[in-house]
Amino acid sequence: MNANANPQPEEQRGTARPGQVALVGAGPGDADLLTLRGAELLRRADVVITLREPGNEELAGFRAELLEHCSPDVSVVEADTCGDDLNGVALSHAREGKRVVRLYSGDPFVVCRGAELVAACRETGIEVEVAPGLSPVTAGPTFAGVPLLSGDETEVRVINARGSGTVDWADAAASETTLVVLGADAPVGQDPEHQGPGFDVVCKSLVAGGRPGNTPVSVVRAGGTTRQTTVTSTLSRLVAELKQKDAKNHHLVEPALMIVGRPVSRQDELNWYETLPLFGWRVLVPRTKEQAASLSEQLREHGAVPEEVPTISVEPPRTPQQMERAVRGLVTGRYQWVAFTSTNAVKAIRERLESYGLDARAFAGVKVAVVGDATADAVRKFGIEPDLAPPAGPLQSGAGLAEVWPPYDAEIDPIERVLLPRADIATEALSSGLTNKGWEVDDVTAYRTVRAAPPPQPVREAIKGGGFDAVLFTSSSTVRNLVGIAGKPHNTTAIAVIGQETEKTALEFGLRVDVVAPKPSVTALAEALAEYGITRRREAVEAGKPVLKPSQKRRGRRRKL
Repeated sequence: MNANANPQPEEQRGTARPGQVALVGAGPGDADLLTLRGAELLRRADVVITLREPGNEELAGFRAELLEHCSPDVSVVEADTCGDDLNGVALSHAREGKRVVRLYSGDPFVVCRGAELVAACRETGIEVEVAPGLSPVTAGPTFAGVPLLSGDETEVRVINARGSGTVDWADAAASETTLVVLGADAPVGQDPEHQGPGFDVVCKSLVAGGRPGNTPVSVVRAGGTTRQTTVTSTLSRLVAELKQKDAKNHHLVEPALMIVGRPVSRQDELNWYETLPLFGWRVLVPRTKEQAASLSEQLREHGAVPEEVPTISVEPPRTPQQMERAVRGLVTGRYQWVAFTSTNAVKAIRERLESYGLDARAFAGVKVAVVGDATADAVRKFGIEPDLAPPAGPLQSGAGLAEVWPPYDAEIDPIERVLLPRADIATEALSSGLTNKGWEVDDVTAYRTVRAAPPPQPVREAIKGGGFDAVLFTSSSTVRNLVGIAGKPHNTTAIAVIGQETEKTALEFGLRVDVVAPKPSVTALAEALAEYGITRRREAVEAGKPVLKPSQKRRGRRRKL
């Protein structure tokens, strides 16, 4: 019998199908700039080889955000632990049948050495794909407000000052072509033989080659991130301007981009990114990452760097009997109304229902009231449209909901009971208000709020030492708990509160309140802080002063109790 007559499938013969290597450009340093294809490749990856940036500790957050696209069981290989054979590591995993993603800053084929890995894959027969990323060559000027090829500009020349070849600066200076110079000032820790020539050498070389000293030039550091700084000057004045404006806050954190030529003259006019209302502000959000998702995203849209620090831990009630009776009451028609005063209360009821295999249909015939916009959104996500809410503005509170609640009428209301699931420390305003209107309230502890553990020491030091530009307080308890676990914010830090009750508590703790949201919602709070940032910027510009973040102000004495 011919052994090859009925060949077995490849996987049954024990021969593993080769894996794949994907080169993914991660962009200039903001995880939001990752391409959709790059995100998909990360989602499918078995192995991810991280970015390699010697001496750059600030990549940690960027790296963590990129890895959020991966599956929980992905294997992460730290690039700095692989020595010089990163390509060999990638190929080795691919030969085992794994899908490997190798991350690159910017674009794999621009300044990076992605071409070597692609060639190695092609030579060994391993499937390979390249997902391009935003390169600093184009992203840096765009984020700085420099239009490289617009209007009369027809040519751009890109120079890698740290390349293996020698740059002919005289040739680069011979025409009026716009220059984009990469690596003119290399990052700390770079091998000396790959050091850039220095801004002073580049400027002097271009002027010596024939470029006028008044040629406009911009230096962009950390382009496309909220650490970005742009210094615009001329070839003859750039080095002095860099020293005068003290750009060393971002000095040598990562390679700088230098743009030389006519387009730079429009930088001040088109500076859209660094003029965002809260650009670069480090903002403390006293919530867990899950609770703060929408608020943090809104802050990022204004240019801020939100940092979630939970001050409250939400825990189940000590005994479950009350909640069990409440759920049975919903199902058996005990209640005419359910009133939700927080998103945590919605979550607690929803989780309890789902644990019994129930869903939103348990609310059939029951009217639902909510205290504000966030609570209404949480109810809608459960498939329920609220029947009652206080109007937008300061009335969005328990007391405000009580004001708009209809009085009990025995002739038209078949049931007089209201279910009020809430925190163990919630105020009595709504409960007493409904009782006064003739309703019978089942006040149920749906969850307990306890003070969270103190944040790490560096965060506590930043809070007390002025390292944060703003702190957002979303309730009176967040004020009390933050002070309790970390101390009082420094007097240079802007304090923003969600409403009058929170403002009152902040003042009782000796804090100066700078921003009060026009209505008690986190969306309004973020917008109010952005308006505050706009006002600060306008006042500084009108006064002819530099635009400084609160943390950059001269630090005075701490607030007193």
